[in-house]
Amino acid sequence: MPLKMSRDELQTFLVKAFPQVSDDFEVLTVNDAQITVRMAVSDRNLRPGGTVSGPSMFSLADVSIYLAILSRIGPKALAVTTNCSIDFMRKPESGRALVATARLLKLGRVLAVGDVLIYSEGGGQPVARAGLTYSIPPERA
Repeated sequence: MPLKMSRDELQTFLVKAFPQVSDDFEVLTVNDAQITVRMAVSDRNLRPGGTVSGPSMFSLADVSIYLAILSRIGPKALAVTTNCSIDFMRKPESGRALVATARLLKLGRVLAVGDVLIYSEGGGQPVARAGLTYSIPPERA
């Protein structure tokens, strides 16, 4: 399925639909195979011990799959997460942003399934892996 939204269109949509978090996320690349999204990490993302919190990594995975879906179906703000499973594999490197690479495994009429790998920016090994399922609302007549 060809792309229906470009990198710039996705970033603009994020700013308009989710202004409360749009400063945290930057769409780096998007193509037919995957999307890459960067999340700036600040003190509010850290848990005791200086590591990035699980909820922050969930946010990155969730936003990445959401944008991957929108890149294919267009700007439909009502698509929602129905399932998420995350494996935390290693501690993210301190003082670095996180970068997610997301790909859609299945994009149907009502469900989308995707996979996300999260890395410390510049790092070679993933720090987390997430699998997400999204519900896509039906078109209204």
